[in-house]
Amino acid sequence: MADAGETNDRAVLKRLPTPPGRRHLSTQTGLREVMAQFATGVTVLTAGGESGHGMTANAFSSVSLEPPMVLCCVSRAARMHAAITEAGSYAVNILAADQQDLSKYFADWRRPAGMAQFDPVAWTPGAKTGAPLLAGALAWLECELEAAYEGGDHSIFLGRVVTSSRGTGDNSLVFYGGGYHEVDGRARAA
Repeated sequence: MADAGETNDRAVLKRLPTPPGRRHLSTQTGLREVMAQFATGVTVLTAGGESGHGMTANAFSSVSLEPPMVLCCVSRAARMHAAITEAGSYAVNILAADQQDLSKYFADWRRPAGMAQFDPVAWTPGAKTGAPLLAGALAWLECELEAAYEGGDHSIFLGRVVTSSRGTGDNSLVFYGGGYHEVDGRARAA
């Protein structure tokens, strides 16, 4: 006999008809369109050292509180992949709502290579990793590379958080539906 909170798996797993207006998409196109419906925060990953680099990324997540760990996913063809691998560390800069231009800058392939790309940007080196911490971000994490796993055409970089700090802002930059949006971080009564 099932508990009150359980469901009958057969009922849950039965095949439902395709709802009107829904279309099936090719795998790559479909994944892009579906993921565009998932709102994410916007970060800039940075790595210091000789191959210093920055890259806008939304493939970022917390993994563990004890020990503190996060992950980011980076294309193996991206310059950021080599920068993280060579440095053995990276920083995650969680962008504020007013940093849309910064997000676009670090997504632009035409910006200078190496540490020169940070010349027009206000930043300080991370105390533990030396990775650039961008001024005005909502929060910063410095991570030492714990492991890297292959995942399709990307690598999943597991980072052990060695420092974390929070800025003074409340409003977060969010990417949804192919565009930027703002989330007001002030608490509201339920």
